Amino acid sequence: MRKSVSALVLALIAVAAAASGRAQTPAVAIAARIEKSSCSGVPEFKPTLNGKPAPVRAKLGPASDQVILIVFDLTGDLSRIEDAKQAVITEISKLPPNAWVGVLRAQDGLHVLADPSPNRQKVIAIIRSLTSNGTPGLLETLRPALSLADAMIRKSPVRVSLLYITDGSVYNYREDYTDPVINPSDPHDLSRRFPDVLINEKISKLERHIGSLEAPLFVVHLDYRQGGLDQAYQNGLETLANATGGKTAMCHSLAEIPQVISAMFARINATWRLNLAVPPKAHDHLQVGLSASCGSADLQISWRTHFHLKEE
Repeated sequence: MRKSVSALVLALIAVAAAASGRAQTPAVAIAARIEKSSCSGVPEFKPTLNGKPAPVRAKLGPASDQVILIVFDLTGDLSRIEDAKQAVITEISKLPPNAWVGVLRAQDGLHVLADPSPNRQKVIAIIRSLTSNGTPGLLETLRPALSLADAMIRKSPVRVSLLYITDGSVYNYREDYTDPVINPSDPHDLSRRFPDVLINEKISKLERHIGSLEAPLFVVHLDYRQGGLDQAYQNGLETLANATGGKTAMCHSLAEIPQVISAMFARINATWRLNLAVPPKAHDHLQVGLSASCGSADLQISWRTHFHLKEE
């Protein structure tokens, strides 16, 4: 594992090169997960790209080397934060030796706190020292964080996942996504009817920008909110994670935090990386189809369904 994983600093240098020239890439890495299975052997995957069979050049399963980049975006309730930190520490301690963990912070830009390492004690000490501060940074740091994970995937034959631990509200971002009513005296003012337009536009723009990046995104939101704009924001996080083959999970109470984080680590550990050969002269937009079987039994799976060969 030590030889197959580049240091995070090297991956940062590689981001610009990796993000360009996507059309020349002979294969794309797709995240997939077998949802329910009693299969004791290696499953057979049958993928398609734009409806045509796509050869699997390599497949990395749950026992293979992996890197988990954990980005903390913590600004709220200290009790939730402490429970989340302890839950993350518990799950990190359970990881096998061939899993490397890096730690980042999202406030005021993306900051690397610990390069990916098998050294659990160093990572745990950094997580314990984290505090709640600043404003939410997930939306601003998501693209560079996924670009970083993407660069690592291209440089190393490992699974790489990006996990955000966040508690932010859409109302607390530096950029104003609240779209205030333009004309309060006009009942026909469209800003009354579509108050979530700014956050939805931001999510749509991010979804386009990350469409060419290969790493799956996982998000644990520690503080589910029911307000209209926060609902739009939280739904947007689900959209972004699903677009990459990842997952978003919401915590409705303090008691749920450890189990939600545990389930998310289990999902990350079980996620496959499938390298699919891209057909010659393929369109920039790839629709990904996938089925899997174990012997004569079909398996229930989830996977990334769309991919862009060029960055928008």
